[in-house]
Amino acid sequence: MRSPQVRVVDEEGEPLGVMTSSQALDEARTRGVDLVEISPTADPPVCKLIDYGKMLYAFKKKEQQAKKANKVSELKGIRLTFGMDTGDVERQRRHAEEFLQDGNSVRIQLVMRGREKAHRDLAIDKMSAFITSLAEVSKVENAPKAVGHQVIVVLNPSKSSK
Repeated sequence: MRSPQVRVVDEEGEPLGVMTSSQALDEARTRGVDLVEISPTADPPVCKLIDYGKMLYAFKKKEQQAKKANKVSELKGIRLTFGMDTGDVERQRRHAEEFLQDGNSVRIQLVMRGREKAHRDLAIDKMSAFITSLAEVSKVENAPKAVGHQVIVVLNPSKSSK
């Protein structure tokens, strides 16, 4: 400690008064705790008698709880093709539903190859049917749009599905 005098506060937050740095250190040793400088800019500086290890542990736990509360949602992808059979589409629908229920957004793309590119209207209809099957657990971020040789749409989880 650089200050000749410090204001000391005990573990419960009760002020013990202003004392010299050596007296404050002796008080900390007799109680079996550490002397931690809380407010170095105050006049005189404020120090607290606490178990420093416990304080660090509490900060880490609080940080972990805050990190757990701020779960970042991911953008998951589902890929469909024009000629998929109903069983394959149903499997992809179940995957999309799981992703949405976990709180993630889902990007669905329907890929068209060769002569399929001439029938974008049918692809958009197929995509709309897929979106309708997920209507109870999702909301559409934007309408399906044809980009190049694929039709893309992004679904977000609805409030009730979380």
